[in-house]
Amino acid sequence: MRCALIQLNVTDDPAANLPETLTYIRAAAQGGAQFVLTPECTSLLSSSREHQRATLRPENEDPTLAALRAEAAGLGIWLLIGSLGVLTGDADGRFANRSFLIAPDGAIAARYDKIHMFDVNVSETEVYRESAAYRPGNRAVLAETPWAKIGMAVCYDLRFPHLFRRLAQAGAQVLTVPAAFNHLTGAAHWETLLRARAIETGCFVLAPAQTGFHAEAHGKGRMTHGHSLAVAPWGEVLVDAGGDPGVSFVDLDLAEVARARARVPSLAHDRDFEGP
Repeated sequence: MRCALIQLNVTDDPAANLPETLTYIRAAAQGGAQFVLTPECTSLLSSSREHQRATLRPENEDPTLAALRAEAAGLGIWLLIGSLGVLTGDADGRFANRSFLIAPDGAIAARYDKIHMFDVNVSETEVYRESAAYRPGNRAVLAETPWAKIGMAVCYDLRFPHLFRRLAQAGAQVLTVPAAFNHLTGAAHWETLLRARAIETGCFVLAPAQTGFHAEAHGKGRMTHGHSLAVAPWGEVLVDAGGDPGVSFVDLDLAEVARARARVPSLAHDRDFEGP
């Protein structure tokens, strides 16, 4: 199974971001990819809640989603839209950070709302409160495709191994972790955490990422780590996209999942225990 990780450097203008995303998706398909993945926040990155509120749309009105669904259908590929911010109609006005798996006919095969919100103090000057604008999801999602079972996650979910273990024990063979990972925490933890999730679960992990400085017309901008990764079930890094936007290809042999789990069958070795 040939897959392609798309690494982006989006701004806070969805209309300006879409053409480059489409160009990369087409290049991925031309390179033989049957499964193409984009990062978290595919349509925009914005630090301005006012701009987000004015720009984001409900799922059924989102122009980026409509365009990418049409592109997937035109190319006949599976497409993971890492995530889009969408209006929800919730009483508190918060958005959803939603990942979409698109089938080759353009249909939405699965949706996943990011469960864990990035509420952290990275440094004295970098403070994030994702939950102030986005409401957390409450459901893990295992998507069925003809070629693999896919466990869906987004970015900060990576730090919560019980989610990935649950997905693997439910049958996941491939885990998707689209991200806009902070440049400081990414340099320290990104690769280590992705390799750990692969080793713990015996799954392939595919993690397309945002990269570089993201300019904003309505905010201060921010830095993301890049280094989209594909990791094998035994923990080997198969692809590291570095720091530039672009397309990276990786070929998956799903038989490696069974081989890794046969060597270390830890998914079947859970035990109840007491305390603390």
